[in-house]
Amino acid sequence: MTAHNFDPSILREYDIRGIVGETLFEADATAIGRAFGTFLTQIGQSNIAVGCDGRETSPPMKKALIEGLTSTGIDVFDIGMGPTPMLYYATYELNAGGGIMITGSHNPPSHNGFKMMLDGKSFYGSQIQELGALCAKGDFAIGSGKSVDSPLIAKYVQRLLKDFNPGRDLSIVWDCGNGATGEVLRKVVSELPGRHLLLYEEIDGTFPNHHPDPTVEENLQDLIRTVKGVDADLGIAFDGDGDRIGVVDGLGRILWGDQLLAILAREVLATRPGAAIIADVKASQILFDAVEKLGGTPIMWKTGHSLIKSKMQEVKAPLAGEMSGHIFYNDHYYGFDDALYVALRLMNILVATDTSLENMRDQLPEMINTPELRFDCPDSEKFDAVTRIKADLAAAGANFSDIDGVRVNTEDGWWLLRASNTQAVLVARCEAADEAGLARLKIQLQASLEKANISAPDF
Repeated sequence: MTAHNFDPSILREYDIRGIVGETLFEADATAIGRAFGTFLTQIGQSNIAVGCDGRETSPPMKKALIEGLTSTGIDVFDIGMGPTPMLYYATYELNAGGGIMITGSHNPPSHNGFKMMLDGKSFYGSQIQELGALCAKGDFAIGSGKSVDSPLIAKYVQRLLKDFNPGRDLSIVWDCGNGATGEVLRKVVSELPGRHLLLYEEIDGTFPNHHPDPTVEENLQDLIRTVKGVDADLGIAFDGDGDRIGVVDGLGRILWGDQLLAILAREVLATRPGAAIIADVKASQILFDAVEKLGGTPIMWKTGHSLIKSKMQEVKAPLAGEMSGHIFYNDHYYGFDDALYVALRLMNILVATDTSLENMRDQLPEMINTPELRFDCPDSEKFDAVTRIKADLAAAGANFSDIDGVRVNTEDGWWLLRASNTQAVLVARCEAADEAGLARLKIQLQASLEKANISAPDF
């Protein structure tokens, strides 16, 4: 086989991602198929599930990927177009040795990429680098596999609905952002009680209405206006490939990932007292305190959906989440991030009580925090920068966690600085009980950055 070299920028921590025609090409997809197929043969697996999102470049990328996979003797279940969680589900339903989803997630239309599972686990980190090394050698398995069309939407929809428990009717506005969830969501809501209004459910990889990233407030404005305009109980938004969720209450207020997780944890801990609930280091202290108050065991962990999933398996946690809107259920479900499933579990909580989502939100303590602050720092410097700050904090006797970057605890609250695993940026966040405390935390963060000779904007 011919050796193949990738643009090094596309081999990321959690997936393979690039700009089509600039850093990512169909030849890369074929090489990924050959390498991944080789890995499958090495562990005695013979098949894989493959799916794609609604981007214009996804079908040709899928065709090239399948050519690579079948050339190694691996059989392919082609599940067609849909959300990433449907691909994850397919690996269980079809008993496949692995899965690859072709998706650019919430990135611009010119981007695309590959999310991978091997033998029931996330394929990430050093494994992705090993894939790149194997392609550079060209030492691929050789065989003759086949590809079979294996549409799975009907089964996936029924699996999603299996854990829904009817109660009082709700009025919900759903925003698909023209992403890959549209067809599945139409089928799901057709079987749900209540009133459901869908926005931008047509799958269109150019994303003509707004960018499909529900963690950015600007992208939720149409949802907020509609929820308030039709007097809905809540609004739910999905990212481009359906593994991240955004939620607004009936007043149009956004519930961020940690607030949502605090509400979801109530249901899980009611039946699984003492269970571990995992959240990433960017989550509010309110969440960790709420889990403890509910009788659970809060665990703070590294940011990154693959890292969270691996930690869930390790500690057998039934629920986990990130500020980015990735929420993972290992309670009656499979432990992967499925925004459609999360939406139905949230509905279960709401239909079982007369309490509104806004009242549940208001029951959480109010903290003042910054959004996620990102500023440029070269890939070659970002981790060293955090290491220097960590050393200064240790020398000063500061109270901090170094699970992922540094999260510094003070009387006012906490501030965080970590290096992004996917971009050439440093990420910061601060949280305090009041504005004065937040101002002091920002000053401390700025001082630590300056001491480490890191140029950063005013916060």
